Amino acid sequence: MTDHLNVVLHPLVQHKLTLMRKKDTSTGVFRQLLREISQLLAYEITVNLPMTSRTIETPMTEMEAPMLAGKKLALISILRAGNGLMDGVLELIPSARVGFVGLYRDEETLQPVQYYFKVPDSLKDRLVIAVDPMLATGNSSVAAIDLLKKAGATNIRFLCLLAAPEGVARMKEAHPDVPIVTAALDERLDEKGYIVPGLGDAGDRLFGTK
Repeated sequence: MTDHLNVVLHPLVQHKLTLMRKKDTSTGVFRQLLREISQLLAYEITVNLPMTSRTIETPMTEMEAPMLAGKKLALISILRAGNGLMDGVLELIPSARVGFVGLYRDEETLQPVQYYFKVPDSLKDRLVIAVDPMLATGNSSVAAIDLLKKAGATNIRFLCLLAAPEGVARMKEAHPDVPIVTAALDERLDEKGYIVPGLGDAGDRLFGTK
C-alpha cells in the first residue's frame, strides 16, 4: 500500500477474485461475484469519510450518535463495465448520487473516445468515487478523471477490480491526487492492452457479450 495505491488483500476479496479469474466461471456467477467484491472494496475506499454527530433517541435514552457529514457522495460509473461495480457499491451506499462517463477504447490507438457524460451537480462539494473494473493502459481512466475535474470535482477516488503497473503509473503521472483502491496489481499488459494474467474483458464477461 502507498498513498496512491491500496491493494486490498482481505481473504474474501482475494478468494472471490480468484473465482472471477477462472475462464469457466459463468456470466451469472461472475456478475454476482463482482457485486459482492465491489461492496468489500467500497468498504475500504470509504474508510475515512467525514463524520459529524446528531442527537437521537434510542429505546433506552438520548445520545449523541455518529453520522456521515457533508453532501451525499457521487458515484461515477465509467461505462459500460463500471456498472457492474456500481451496483454493489450502491447497495452499501444507497443514498449516493450517480453519474456516468461513456468512453470506449479505440482498438487501433488504445485511446479513449467519449460518447456520454452525465454527472450530479455540486461535484466540488462531494467525495467522488469513479468505478471501472479494469485499470489497464490508464488512458480511459485518466480521460474520465479529466472530465470529472472539469465538472468541478476536487476530491476523487478511483475504485477498480484489477490494475496493471502501466495503468497505475499513467494515473499517478496524470492525477497524483487521486488514490486508487484495487483488489490486485497484476503483472503487465499484453500487446493488445489487456491485463495479464487478468480475467479477460470485464464487460464481455459481465454482460455475456463478445
